[in-house]
Amino acid sequence: MQEDSTSAEQLIEKAEAYGKTTIELIRLKSIEKTADVLSYLAGYFVLFIFIGVFAMLLNIGIALWIGEMVGKVYYGFLIVALFYGILSLCFYTFRNQWIKEPLNNAIINRFLKK
Repeated sequence: MQEDSTSAEQLIEKAEAYGKTTIELIRLKSIEKTADVLSYLAGYFVLFIFIGVFAMLLNIGIALWIGEMVGKVYYGFLIVALFYGILSLCFYTFRNQWIKEPLNNAIINRFLKK
């Protein structure tokens, strides 16, 4: 009888250790996936900042050039602003299929990548 209780206790101890190890493994894998996704997004964020600064300076140059061509500098800025207003309406209309769905898919693929 003593031997049965000892092996039952050992079995319980091994099951506890297995459970704790499994939980720790899941925790470490989730940390790895989260770090992978965050580093992926951080890289694109930095790229987005550089592209944004480039686009801003390019648009200022284009606005000044158009303004010089039409005779008044502020006309150039108004024309560029009108262009971006129309572009914004297009992006707003198609935001789910152009931005939300591809971004969601990229993040999910990054999490599920082995």
